[in-house]
Amino acid sequence: MLWTIVSFIKAAIIQSIPLLFGSTGEIITEKSGNLNLGIPGIMYVGGISGIIGGYIYEHSVLTANPVLCVLISFISSLLGSALMSLIYAFLTQSLKANQNVTGLALTTFGVGVGNFFGGSLLKLFNESGSISLLTTGSAYKAVLPFAHKTGIFGELFLSYGFLAYLAIVISILASIILNKTRVGLNLRAVGESPATADAAGINVIKYKYLSILIGGMTAGLGGLFFVMDYTAGAWTNNGFGDRGWLAIAIVIFALWKPKNAILSSFIFGGLYIVCVYIPGLSSAAKEIIKMLPYLVTIIVLIFISTKNKRENQPPASLGLSYFREER
Repeated sequence: MLWTIVSFIKAAIIQSIPLLFGSTGEIITEKSGNLNLGIPGIMYVGGISGIIGGYIYEHSVLTANPVLCVLISFISSLLGSALMSLIYAFLTQSLKANQNVTGLALTTFGVGVGNFFGGSLLKLFNESGSISLLTTGSAYKAVLPFAHKTGIFGELFLSYGFLAYLAIVISILASIILNKTRVGLNLRAVGESPATADAAGINVIKYKYLSILIGGMTAGLGGLFFVMDYTAGAWTNNGFGDRGWLAIAIVIFALWKPKNAILSSFIFGGLYIVCVYIPGLSSAAKEIIKMLPYLVTIIVLIFISTKNKRENQPPASLGLSYFREER
């Protein structure tokens, strides 16, 4: 029984990592007043970009170096995510396109790009079968050599790849920067009232571009974790499921606070797989349980909407385009 609980907690943590990357990235973006519903698509592109980078490297050398496998795929993922983020930033900030429509279009585009290259990458190299990066996947999943020798503590806290710890570090750093630094203060000012921030001498467009870019690159690492750590370097079309949308839901559940996203992601990750650990459930019951994260989000949204605590509300200008000539 004890090890079943340990197994569930460990599985919930693993499930929570892509959600934490995605939600932290979206919080950074939304703090500047931008609602990026393209996060699911960016996560897909982040994942397939890492796969492409790792695949090209592994198949261009006789013996792949694990360090280079990680470095190349990591940089490839960041570049792919950055490109998607810049597309969104250009359309919504420079061309003033509707943020909701742009984000949804970006998600559709990102999923399509991921599935296209996931299904045709092998054909481009005249190979058959399915994508499987054994060396790269093993490098991402590598844990401390003594992790499994320390009992329950090691299983719960030491038996994860480096991306799991990176997700937590990024979330904590984001919280510190947003709440304890001048840059974070300026970013939050842009999200609350871009006209006021502009009048105070803050470069609104620069902050919006940077927050979209950094937020998107952070979210893209969630896709990289899924394909390299969770599936050990394998790609499956539409394999991400609804994790991208769960990440966006966590933003509300976490009250737009990166540090809250850590526990929120763990809760959502647990709810996402708890049906596997409950014996005797019918298919219908499993689907109902999978709806719990969204139901909880709706309840939280209703709750915070009835309260007048400003710190628990989204940025005042969220989803609104800023036209400088109207200030």
